[in-house]
Amino acid sequence: MAFDPRSGPLLMGIVNITPDSFSDGGVFFDADKAAAHAATLCAEGADIIDIGGESTRPGAVPVDEAAEKARVLPVLRALAGKVSVPISIDTMKARVAESAIEAGAAIVNDVWGFRFDPALAGVCAAAGVHCVLMHNRETEDPTIDIFEDVRAFLAGSVEIALKAGVAEDRIIIDPGIGFAKSQRQSLSLVARLAELKAAFGLPVLLGVSRKRMIGLATGQTVAAERVTGSVAAAVYGVLNGADIIRVHDVTPHRQALSVIAAIRGSGEGRP
Repeated sequence: MAFDPRSGPLLMGIVNITPDSFSDGGVFFDADKAAAHAATLCAEGADIIDIGGESTRPGAVPVDEAAEKARVLPVLRALAGKVSVPISIDTMKARVAESAIEAGAAIVNDVWGFRFDPALAGVCAAAGVHCVLMHNRETEDPTIDIFEDVRAFLAGSVEIALKAGVAEDRIIIDPGIGFAKSQRQSLSLVARLAELKAAFGLPVLLGVSRKRMIGLATGQTVAAERVTGSVAAAVYGVLNGADIIRVHDVTPHRQALSVIAAIRGSGEGRP
């Protein structure tokens, strides 16, 4: 399926087929419910569906390859030919990605930027799919220059991708908001998104939906009630160059993007 990450801003709708994701763990753990939710997100205006079978929240129990495949493949197969948008597989495992691509996935979204499984870059290159390379860390360190840490990590991930044969126009970068980062670090990365994009000249994905960063800024402790704050952060990201916004709640984000598009197309700056 044709996919141009620079044609956005695009909305990537999240489908977590997990019992323990931070925001909606267990809600769509059943394959039929997950497939139905994906279809709903498409109807609401999602441009991409991101399917994941392993929670990456702090303290989550690791999932082995067989269990992850058992969660995601039935959903991918159920959606094949039934949705008109590209499907992304959120995984850091090469064999899971390979099976997901065979089942119809057109994007691989790796939260470890090709650092967890050395074979994953080759799988993406061989299939010619797009890949999202996200910054991550083992532990949070509030004393470091997080922008430089992200820049260096992603530069290394891009190099791994290119050496494996991934075409440059298939690479998308993600600063990894909330992953082993302090509140201040996460906020600063959103604030410097345009600078990060300029450093690489690649499309940027921003994932802030319902995250702890939003909760700490608003005082909202319930993840599902952080929608307004999530939209605000997403709008800031779009105005600073984000090409893809990864979200749980498509409808309010679609409304926000529609308003941005209307303002940009209104003849801004004319007397």
